[in-house]
Amino acid sequence: MHNTFKAALKTGKPQIGLWLSLANPYTTEICATADFDWLLIDGEHSPNDVRSILAQLQAVAPYRSHPIVRPVIGDNALIKQVLDIGAQSLLVPMIDTAAQAQEMVRATRYPPQGVRGVGAAAARASAWGMQTDYVQKANDEICLLVQAETKTAIGNLDAICNVEGVDGVFIGPADLSASLGHLGNAGHPDVRKVIDDALGRIIRSGKAAGILTADLAEAKRYVDMGCHFVAVGIEARVLATSVRTLRAQFNGDAAPATPKGVVY
Repeated sequence: MHNTFKAALKTGKPQIGLWLSLANPYTTEICATADFDWLLIDGEHSPNDVRSILAQLQAVAPYRSHPIVRPVIGDNALIKQVLDIGAQSLLVPMIDTAAQAQEMVRATRYPPQGVRGVGAAAARASAWGMQTDYVQKANDEICLLVQAETKTAIGNLDAICNVEGVDGVFIGPADLSASLGHLGNAGHPDVRKVIDDALGRIIRSGKAAGILTADLAEAKRYVDMGCHFVAVGIEARVLATSVRTLRAQFNGDAAPATPKGVVY
């Protein structure tokens, strides 16, 4: 049950990932063959539920890529279910305060450090009881990442980073740009300035800093800044772009324009 992703973050070696939005274990397994360091199974903006997340965790299991699950909301009961089906790393959206971050730490830990319900003997997380020391070791192997994606979160960023048990903070550019008054324009100079400053603050705090961008030059810039986990695309967008380009090539048309400088 060793969490290789959490261990890698501690080494400081950048972990490069891919967002999964298609909510399908078949396409998830295809993406796992690409050997990304991590794959984000998205339950916030994709039609995933606990069962479809489980199927994708099973699809990724034979491969090197580490699965991270983003639940639709930081709900204690839902987090309990996601952990019991075998997720070790979570990315919780819309964390605005240190108190909310602390509550997520408690949701992911067994007592006395937290409030996670104990039912692992009947769960995939412990291989249905085969791993007899699961409950003793689970707290140390959980990797908790939280998303800061509003003006309020940026104002509270230092306090969020100081919460013990939070392993990393992910900047959500799309929602942050909306919160800053630039809906749909995460590349706006004012937004980029806030993002760069926030990532720098996370890095200086000693926590892992993360972000998602489909602009490869921008992704490399974030890595050069010291970001620890960077997603470089969304599989749904990769598929959409590829099939449109293929059709255009067959027709002899110019390939559809790919947005530049877009951060999702």
